[in-house]
Amino acid sequence: MKILVVGGGGREHALVWKLRQSPRVKQIYCAPGNAGISQIAACINVRAEDTQGLLNFAKKEQIDLTVVGPEIPLTNGIVDLFQQEGLKIFGPSKAAAEIEGSKALAKDIMAKYNIPTARYATFEDAEEAREYVKKYGAPCVIKADGLAAGKGVIVAMDDETALAAVDIIMAERAFGKAGDRVVIEEFLQGEEVSILAFVDGETIVPMVASQDHKRVGDQDTGPNTGGMGAYAPAPVYTSELAKLVERDILYPTVKALASEGRTYRGVLYAGLMVTPEGPKVLEFNARFGDPETQPVLSLLETDLVDIMEAIMEDRLAQQSVMWKDEAAVCVVMAAKGYPGEYEKDMAITGFDQVPAGVEVFHAGTTLRQGEVVVSGGRVLGVTATGRDISKAVELAYQGVKAIHFAGAHYRSDIGQRALNRE
Repeated sequence: MKILVVGGGGREHALVWKLRQSPRVKQIYCAPGNAGISQIAACINVRAEDTQGLLNFAKKEQIDLTVVGPEIPLTNGIVDLFQQEGLKIFGPSKAAAEIEGSKALAKDIMAKYNIPTARYATFEDAEEAREYVKKYGAPCVIKADGLAAGKGVIVAMDDETALAAVDIIMAERAFGKAGDRVVIEEFLQGEEVSILAFVDGETIVPMVASQDHKRVGDQDTGPNTGGMGAYAPAPVYTSELAKLVERDILYPTVKALASEGRTYRGVLYAGLMVTPEGPKVLEFNARFGDPETQPVLSLLETDLVDIMEAIMEDRLAQQSVMWKDEAAVCVVMAAKGYPGEYEKDMAITGFDQVPAGVEVFHAGTTLRQGEVVVSGGRVLGVTATGRDISKAVELAYQGVKAIHFAGAHYRSDIGQRALNRE
C-alpha cells in the first residue's frame, strides 16, 4: 500500500511511525511533514490546508489511503473531496467534523440530545457577552467558537479576566474569524480526561484513556497551550466510569450526529471533566489529539491500517482492537517564548543520546543544511513506554535530558496526577 499522511506535527509523526509498522504498507508520504518524519517517510511540499494540491498528489501517485491529522483540512471538507474522486481517505466528512469546527454547534447538539456538558450561552455581539458575564459572574470559561489551534479557550476565575477574555476574542480578534462568536460556559470542577474512540458511524471502540496537560507551567499554571504532554492509561478513568461515558456520552453523540445528517466515521475525541456529578463534555475534536496520540498509539498492538479500513467499510464491529498492558508518557519540549511568540532556528542536539525505549516524535522541526532546527512552538514529544506510569515517566525524562536546544522548556510534572493515585 501507498499511504499519504496529511500534517506536519507530533501527532502526524506518531501516525507515520505506527502505520509504518504494518506489513501491508510499502511507501508513506507526508505533507508537509517535518525533520523527524523525513527519516521514515517521503515528505512532500504541500501544505495540509491545500486540499486541491493534496488531491492532485494522491491521484498522480495513486495513493491507496490518505490519513488526515489536523482539524483544518477536515473542517474544510477534504474527506468529501477525496471521496467524490473515488479515493480512500480516513477521517470524518465536513458535516461531521463541524462538531469540532463550531463549539456552538457542538453545544447545541449536546443540549438537544441531553448529552452531559456545562451550562452555556452563545453570543455574536460583544456587548451582550459582557452583560452576560456581569450578570452571572466568574468563574467561567470563554471560548472562541471556531478553530484556534487549541488556544481559543480562556478560563476566567474572576470577572475582570472574563470581561478581558471577551475583548481579546471578539474586539481584538486574537483568533481571527474563530472569534466571530463566543461560547461562555460554567466552570466545571474536577479532573480532565481525553477519550479517543474509533467510530464507523455506528460502532464505537474507545482507545485507552489519556490525560493531556494544557497549561504551560508545572501544577497547571500559566496560559493554555496546544498541550505540554500526555500519558496513558489515565487511572482516573475506571471501568465503571468507562461504562458511564460510553452509555451517556459516546453512543448518544454518534447517534445524535447520524440523526442530524452528520454520520461520523473516523476518530472522535471527547475531552471530558470528571465532576462530582459525573463525567461532562468539555469539547469534541474530530481527529486524533495532539499530544495524546503519541502515548496512545505507543500502546496499540493491532495494525492501524486494518482498523482504519474497517471504519471506512463500516465493519468496525468485526475488527479486534488490542492494547499493550503497559503505560506510555509523552513530554513536550517547547521553544523559548511558547505559547506566545517563540524563537526559531536553534539547532537541536542529543538525539543519539536518547535511551532505548524512547521515541522522539518531532512537531516543530525542520532540516537546515543537514541540521535539525526549531521551527515551531511545540518542538518535540519525547515519548516512552514502561510497565507502569512511574517507569514510563522516568524513561521519558531521561530522554528529555539527553536533548538540547537553546531556550528549551518543558513541564517536569507530566503524569504526576497518575502517580498521586498509586
